[in-house]
Amino acid sequence: MTAVTRDRVLDVHERPAPATFVLLSLQHLFAMFGANVLVPILTGLDPAVGLVSSGLGTLIYLGFTRWRLPAYLGSSFAFIGPILTATAIGGTGGALVGACAAGAVYVIVAFLIKGFGVRWLLAILPPIVIGPVIVVIGLGLASVAVGMAQNTAGGGAYSLPHFLIALFTLGSIFVYSIVLRGFFTVVPILLGIVTGYFGALAAGLVDFTLVANAPWFQVPNFHLLFSNMKEGTSVIAMILMIAPVALVTIAEHIGGQIVLSRVVGRNFIKDPGLHRSILGDGVATMVAGAIGGPPATTYGENIGVLAVTRIFSVWVIGGAATMAIILGFVGKLSAFLATIPTAVMGGVSIALFGVIASSGIRTLIEGKVDLGDKRNLLISSTILVIGIGGASLKFGDGGFVVSSMALSALLGVLLNALLPGRGTGEEAEEILSSSHV
Repeated sequence: MTAVTRDRVLDVHERPAPATFVLLSLQHLFAMFGANVLVPILTGLDPAVGLVSSGLGTLIYLGFTRWRLPAYLGSSFAFIGPILTATAIGGTGGALVGACAAGAVYVIVAFLIKGFGVRWLLAILPPIVIGPVIVVIGLGLASVAVGMAQNTAGGGAYSLPHFLIALFTLGSIFVYSIVLRGFFTVVPILLGIVTGYFGALAAGLVDFTLVANAPWFQVPNFHLLFSNMKEGTSVIAMILMIAPVALVTIAEHIGGQIVLSRVVGRNFIKDPGLHRSILGDGVATMVAGAIGGPPATTYGENIGVLAVTRIFSVWVIGGAATMAIILGFVGKLSAFLATIPTAVMGGVSIALFGVIASSGIRTLIEGKVDLGDKRNLLISSTILVIGIGGASLKFGDGGFVVSSMALSALLGVLLNALLPGRGTGEEAEEILSSSHV
């Protein structure tokens, strides 16, 4: 792997000038803003809590990585489906318990990597498993996106004006993604939301009553762990429903660290160490779940800003995190975010969930997975049908359920381990060695 060798504007430990500090931090915050707001809205959580947990999680992450790794943590899209399912069965509290359990999986894996290295992890999570599961994450949410776009989510009636606004929002994202250059190439989603919002405003789909009545300062709607859980909900069921998704996001985390190493020109896999970055991500996810926020993850938008600006300062990342926490307590902002019509978010979701599914296909291609091989074909087919088809394991009458997404991931790992013809793990070692910069 060849590192990017262009001159750095600011290196990892360098502080920006006071005059530019705020602007540089705002740039990162804007790049992540769409994701930090969209995931809480889709999962029924408070967007203000999403901002606070994102900023707090990023500061935790920077601490665990010894302020040597410039990465911002945003809300993870991979957990949307499982959280929606868990919320329907066990309430918001049940979903948050599962989210914390996913963070605990990160922590366990981090300690295992510290003791035994990372080759074993990449060997049990090769592209033939991760690729189809990522496709499931995207396509499994397709009905949610379409329902929001057509106003049929939650049992509503079909609305042509809503669907047209969704298509208008989606089209604007296409235009911004293809036409814009420079920094704006990393914020087409945010720009699409703004454009769709103005379209919805012109169509009379926006109500500002909440904004007018909201105070400027307001404590976000935090949900403490185990609160708002439906009576009789099985904690184990909530854990099994959400925690296995961490296997997929951990694999994505590793890929992100390799890409980040390329961009910055440092080997972050070795220093501060993959175990530290995964540990920081896991603790941030547990803290987010404990206060009512979605699980955290590193983001491509953040890496894109670093690549474009060549500003790698962890101080800038820390500044963006601090701003996110402050914005979470601005009541007017929280109320304004609540005015975004579901049609606008539906149009955005169609684009994002499709991109997630496409990235799974890309994982298969980049991993050089041969689908002409019967073993690979059977593994991928099983994962796709189980995950997208909505198959699940249900035990007893107490709501003990292993969700389709979690089941597809577990089956993929199991089939890859048991079927003959599995790789030796040398590919994983090659990936790690190629991250040397």
